[in-house]
Amino acid sequence: MQIPFNKPYIAGKELEYIKDVVTRGKISGNGYYTQLCHDFFQQRYGFKKCLLTTSCTDALEMAAILCDIQLGDEVIMPSYTFVSTANAFVLRGARIVFADSRADHPGIDEDKIEELITNRTKAIVPVHYAGVACDMDKIMALASKYNLFVVEDAAQAMDSFYKGRPLGGIGHFGCFSFHETKNIQCGEGGMLVINDERFLRRSEIIWEKGTNRAEFFRGEVNKYGWVDIGSSFLPSDIIAAYQYAQLENLDIIQNRRKEIWNTYLENLNLHESDFFFKLPAIPDYATNNAHMFYLVCQDGEFRNKLLIRLKEKGIGAVFHYLSLHKSEFYRNKNAGRELQNTDRYSDCLIRLPFFYELTQENISYLTKEIKSFIKELKHYCL
Repeated sequence: MQIPFNKPYIAGKELEYIKDVVTRGKISGNGYYTQLCHDFFQQRYGFKKCLLTTSCTDALEMAAILCDIQLGDEVIMPSYTFVSTANAFVLRGARIVFADSRADHPGIDEDKIEELITNRTKAIVPVHYAGVACDMDKIMALASKYNLFVVEDAAQAMDSFYKGRPLGGIGHFGCFSFHETKNIQCGEGGMLVINDERFLRRSEIIWEKGTNRAEFFRGEVNKYGWVDIGSSFLPSDIIAAYQYAQLENLDIIQNRRKEIWNTYLENLNLHESDFFFKLPAIPDYATNNAHMFYLVCQDGEFRNKLLIRLKEKGIGAVFHYLSLHKSEFYRNKNAGRELQNTDRYSDCLIRLPFFYELTQENISYLTKEIKSFIKELKHYCL
């Protein structure tokens, strides 16, 4: 049996809507389906303003511009994250200050943030790993105390909540990904959510290459021109059409993914496995959007051997992030602080295949192989 790590789900109307875009005669950005997507998110989650982007990376880069990040400013974020989280701010001249992860979850350790704040700190970038919320009350309190921006990296957090509030809608900005591995996807895509009214107009200008073109097309000005810095952050309406077909099926997709997540939990929640790996932790204040199912293995050796075994059985399990503070680019810039939890997740975390069409048979086969591997190890140890 071959089980890939990911398989993009096609909801059904993607090609129909793409054809409609072509028929309408406007396939560039900020068209009919772009507006449908914006309206969907604003109405469903109450976001003040949404702007589709070509990637979450672009959304993060827009947020860095809106935060007015300058050379020498410091930005605090977890080391256990994708490089785009850091790159967006490095490109503006920021110095990245990496925080450790929590002991019980790969997200940033909220209690380790304040000690990293200096008079040069400009922003905090919490990453909602696996779609599970960071403690946003603690983070927003620090932001208020020290007058800092909060940019939520909600790349994995679509349709996930913190104490009833949608992730991406709590900080000053929220950044989402619609990469093909995400719950809602359009191959490559993203979105910037603007929650602070001070930035509503400027965000749209930056999005439109530094022009007030969007205002012109709404009839608010009689001509448009270059008024600020910006770039080509907005995606083609073809991409938006694909995404809207996905959004129409959001609840169906989410319900199925939660079924898969719970099946994994039931199959692997065995007392005898506790020594070999830990299952995902969901804090009481957070919801689970079933973005991924991961295991935190007892050590790197076990993790690597398990990955080899699963690969031999045709199962596409994978590791995840490498610690950014130990990366080739950053290690010479690191102040020498040890981030033990971050390194543990880098060495020990494994992601299991997760996609809409994953079957009960797939999961049974996969989890049976994990149990068999553990049984062999226990026998060898005895």
